[in-house]
Amino acid sequence: MKKFLVILLVAVLVIGAMGMSKKGNTIILKAADDHHKGYSTVEGLYLMAKLVNLWTDGRIQIQVYPGAVLGSEKETIEQTQMGIIDINRVSVAPMTSLYPKLSVFALPYIFKSREHMWKVLESNIGQNMLLELKKVGLIGLAYMDSGARSFYTVKKPILSPADLKGLKIRTQKSPVMMDMVKAMGGRPVPMAFEEVYSALQTGVIDGAENNPPSYYETRHYEVAKYYSLDEHAMVPEILVMSLKTWNALSSQDRQIIKMAAIAAQELQRKLWLKDEQTALEKVKEAGCKIYHPDKEAFIKAVQPVYKKYASKYMDLVKEIQEMGE
Repeated sequence: MKKFLVILLVAVLVIGAMGMSKKGNTIILKAADDHHKGYSTVEGLYLMAKLVNLWTDGRIQIQVYPGAVLGSEKETIEQTQMGIIDINRVSVAPMTSLYPKLSVFALPYIFKSREHMWKVLESNIGQNMLLELKKVGLIGLAYMDSGARSFYTVKKPILSPADLKGLKIRTQKSPVMMDMVKAMGGRPVPMAFEEVYSALQTGVIDGAENNPPSYYETRHYEVAKYYSLDEHAMVPEILVMSLKTWNALSSQDRQIIKMAAIAAQELQRKLWLKDEQTALEKVKEAGCKIYHPDKEAFIKAVQPVYKKYASKYMDLVKEIQEMGE
């Protein structure tokens, strides 16, 4: 929280030194997020909108569209490239097909902890990755936290890869995630998120995987009461802007947008930690069993995934892993 306040103070001083923008033609920017109103990333976007409105004296206004009303993440990414959507909060996962180097951040167990992840994201590695998105028509503004994804199952806990053998596990429609489950001995079943509850309830799948707030808010804990915190994926969220929109702004307005995005990032990180703790407490109260399996066997099992998806970036993988030592 102290860091967040310092960023805001510095931003106010910088904007004050530049001089407040005069009112002129109002610029309306569309911001998309597929999470619902009240979710930490959406709240971050609302803060960003308030700060940009304040620092430009209302000349630039950001309209936030939560709940995937502008489309799925894949659809909104394409619209952001075209300049139809100006600002977009998405997971790194669907961005990997657009910019394959980002797949390094989606590898299982690439980050040893949340602290390790943020150390990497705030380093030259993470910041250069944001800059490199210009190659695909986007401007990387900031990262956001999405916690760690872990397995939850209907009949038994997952304490080792052997426990996954033959189990049908719902995954995102991501080749990396699907191959990860295969490497551990499970059977990946990609399906829409809204179908998971009934699939767990009817036995179409034996389990799924996600972070604690998603496990709680979707009520998946009601039908899959074993939650094994193996933390196999710590895939960050990313806040991007259309390069077309960015190029149409003045250097002063770009700086305002960037500082507001960083403030949004810091608020989201704070809110996420609170939401994660609350979610775990709630599912425990509901009778769910929480497990903390040893990760060593899981890490060993997923090494083929590294060979398949990160062979071009092994130097980068090594650099990231060394930052966690």
